[in-house]
Amino acid sequence: MIDEPGISRKPATAHATAMPWLRSQAPGVDWHAPIDMRPLPERFRETAARFATHPCLEFLGKSFSYAEVAALVDRASKGLRELGVGPGTRFGLYLPNTPYYVVLYYAALATGATVVNFNPLYAKEEVLWQIQDSGTTILATLDVDVLWSKVTPAIADGRLKKVVLCKMAGVLPFPKNVLFPLLKHKDLAKVERSASVIAFERLVANDGRQEPVAIDPASPALFQYTGGTTGVPKAAVLSHRAIAANASQVRMLMPTLALGAERFLGVLPLCHVFAMTAVMNIAMTTGSQIILLPRFELDQLLTTIDRLRPTIFPGVPAIYGAINHAKKVGRYELRSLKFCISGGAPLPVEVKRRFETLTACRLVEGYGLSEASPVAICNPLLAPGKDGSIGVPLPGTQVEIRSLEDQRVPVALGEQGEICVQGPQLMDGYWQKPEETAQVLVDGWLRTGDVARMDEDGYVFVVDRIKDVIFRGGYNVYPRMIEEAIYAHPDVAEACVVGIDDDIKGQVPKAYVRLREGATLDAATLRSFLVDRLSKLEMPRDFEFRSEPLPKTRIGKPSKLTLRQEEAARHQREREKRA
Repeated sequence: MIDEPGISRKPATAHATAMPWLRSQAPGVDWHAPIDMRPLPERFRETAARFATHPCLEFLGKSFSYAEVAALVDRASKGLRELGVGPGTRFGLYLPNTPYYVVLYYAALATGATVVNFNPLYAKEEVLWQIQDSGTTILATLDVDVLWSKVTPAIADGRLKKVVLCKMAGVLPFPKNVLFPLLKHKDLAKVERSASVIAFERLVANDGRQEPVAIDPASPALFQYTGGTTGVPKAAVLSHRAIAANASQVRMLMPTLALGAERFLGVLPLCHVFAMTAVMNIAMTTGSQIILLPRFELDQLLTTIDRLRPTIFPGVPAIYGAINHAKKVGRYELRSLKFCISGGAPLPVEVKRRFETLTACRLVEGYGLSEASPVAICNPLLAPGKDGSIGVPLPGTQVEIRSLEDQRVPVALGEQGEICVQGPQLMDGYWQKPEETAQVLVDGWLRTGDVARMDEDGYVFVVDRIKDVIFRGGYNVYPRMIEEAIYAHPDVAEACVVGIDDDIKGQVPKAYVRLREGATLDAATLRSFLVDRLSKLEMPRDFEFRSEPLPKTRIGKPSKLTLRQEEAARHQREREKRA
């Protein structure tokens, strides 16, 4: 068992005592094994020394060895310390997937500062609000106008004291580094010379020699903003211990991982906590190469897999589904992949099966949330697992399914309730939000807001988000169950179900569907297909077919919030017409 101050390892209830998942551990996975919770900068230094000549990063044709990345981290860390960055400083990363993100993430952590992740897709007001809320005083971004223009107001009013400006051309290989400023000059930011702006090249213009900062494992390493159950952004405060523990826990699911030899495909945004852990932090502590892509583009992704032969590919269901339905996918060699872990959204069984048939790769669904750094539960990578399940608790992680009426009482195996989690990867709380913290952290357990059941083997099956449950005429209807049934139709590429208001029944399900290219399917035919798969309560009242991809959240899962907003706006227009 893990002996870590401040985290109880004694089962809190009879349900926890049983721990049925222990009988479902894959070969080589020990739930009781010690978990390495040393701060990531320390572990990276060890890895870089051991695998100095091994490839560390590959970005659009430019490669960096571990020795080269370690040198940049040391020099960036020293440069940040000379700017006054250290414990208590909030350091913002407003960067897409580039080598700059990896270098500055580890450099900032090495100073003892707290990293604040900013999604590059944020609107200006979101960026400015988060700077204010987090207390970010120094931030790194690219020299492209779409990003730079959103931070300049915070420089002007003094909220940002310094900005580290990174040149996109600086991480591109020849001749792309020469052509980029010429071909993309309209996209480049026009930056006036200022004492507040420090070029990355200037930041790292030093020898990198310094005494390492003694990092308290319990101190905050990361502010990870999440909408949670309310939609109001709040920062989950994740300690050095928490993020290091989660990287170790997920790594423990891969006992056959070859140190210094694996290649992780990084197409998910590193600013999202899933990619941060499952791509960057695991790779950087195991001597693996990260094949980094700036964004998801299907053709580029398939070409990259074919050419560079990644072995581990964390992703989201939308990406795996896109690969399944890609034109001429048979042209690409995809069988270098060994493990794929899906997160961020429910993985439809049909998407999983098609992908595994196509690639001969094991694709498993995991489960997590920002408040847990983020992974808490995952299907085994070296055992069959169970279709439709999110898996079993990670090593050192306890899971209880608790009553929806009394969140302190676990329900019996097989019964539905709320997933509650305990483990070393949990957040300390929400930044400056004690009431919200008290609502989700109860006696050291994290309330997730997800409804699920656990079977006799410890496998967890999510029913739905508590907030997404549709209340139809006094009965609970779960959109995830409906979506799984719709995905079973071979012509369906995407499906999302939300509850819409009904004057008589309160709410009824509505399904939004996108078909595979070239497929033809109408509502009547789909409804007939679903008759034996759904109850009358679950059958959607309306089907809306769309030719374009369904709206997505910033991490690529279908956005139920956007669909609800669209539906509300449509109803408002209809009311205005009637008036």
